[in-house]
Amino acid sequence: MNNILIRDATQIVTCSGFEGKRGKDMSDLNVIENRTVIVTDGVISHILKQGEKANINLSDYTVIDAAGKALLPGFVDPHTHFVFGGYREEEFSWRMRGENYMEIMNRGGGIVNTTNSTRESTEDELIEAGKMRLDTMLRLGITTVEGKSGYGLDRETELKQLRVMQYLNKVHPIDIVPTFMGAHAIPKEWKGRGDEFIDFNINEMFPIVAEKQLAECVDIFCEKDVFNIKQSRRYLKAASKYGFKLKIHADEITRLGGAELAAELNCLSADHLLQVSDKGIHDMSNSDVVATLLPLTAFSLKEKYARARDMIDAGCIVALATDLNPGSSFSSSVPLLFALACIYMNLSPEEALTAFTINSAAAVGRADIIGSIDVGKQADMILLQYPSYKFLPYNVGMNIVQNVIKKGELVI
Repeated sequence: MNNILIRDATQIVTCSGFEGKRGKDMSDLNVIENRTVIVTDGVISHILKQGEKANINLSDYTVIDAAGKALLPGFVDPHTHFVFGGYREEEFSWRMRGENYMEIMNRGGGIVNTTNSTRESTEDELIEAGKMRLDTMLRLGITTVEGKSGYGLDRETELKQLRVMQYLNKVHPIDIVPTFMGAHAIPKEWKGRGDEFIDFNINEMFPIVAEKQLAECVDIFCEKDVFNIKQSRRYLKAASKYGFKLKIHADEITRLGGAELAAELNCLSADHLLQVSDKGIHDMSNSDVVATLLPLTAFSLKEKYARARDMIDAGCIVALATDLNPGSSFSSSVPLLFALACIYMNLSPEEALTAFTINSAAAVGRADIIGSIDVGKQADMILLQYPSYKFLPYNVGMNIVQNVIKKGELVI
């Protein structure tokens, strides 16, 4: 039994809700003070006022004294590529010399580079590397993570990546939301045959991924010289027929209309959005699409940050994610994520926290069970070293997570 009593937390930041928050609601964290949270069988069962008691047998519970600490929901990272082989450290040097993302891709770097290494990696090697990355995320307070395939771009390696995530989901404390991203790039053996590669994913990959229940979501890199709007629409509409939730890499490098397509197809999320249009923001604000922003990627690529302020003010549901991957964002740094979001993207600490808890839970379709401290939800929570959530961006670049509770079990 995973029973915990967290006593007298100076601040409980509930981020209360069961769906993504928009606009001004992103600033409402529903903070309560000097309360006690009780977890029974891995589920939040009580939130008690000071002096209030619950009808429980205390001997069945592990008691944690949280005086002087802030209790928060566990962080949810809704966009990563954490299962991959090899690294691309040389490409970082190329970028520092002025080469851009597409130039590196055109000279054999980028996604195709990692594809070769991932194809050559054994399943056990990918499991070992993936577990190491998950361990780091857990120490940073991440309790649920989305993981994408897309570094195989062939039948066997794509399935291998998804099997690795399926295995790690069983053995690691972090919950993994698996996403099939067979359309991450056009591999060399399909060069010049993008439409046929989309057909391959629709006709050969979707059926087997669905049958084996290897993914909850499907994603595509909608971008100039990768997959255009027409191809992306066809791919995503076919995926929806198999019951997959839809995600899209949208308007990252060029303004292609990916955000508008996400709204049209009612995607779960549209991610990156560095070049999003005013119409794209308007369309997302009138839909349930979560605008998932990736500040670590913009930082690493020395690109302008996504227009978070405009999106929030327009009423979009805005989430944050690390985009951990071997190329454009080789980092799962939650402290840096909060610093960039607040200092350079003009989010308030309240908005940033909402964006990495309840809204990021919505970006993976799980806001009904995680992302907030509400009675009845899965007990995924973190204790900070300090008495306030405001220390997250203020203590710049430092990990201030003291304890991590996953499904009612103290795992850190």
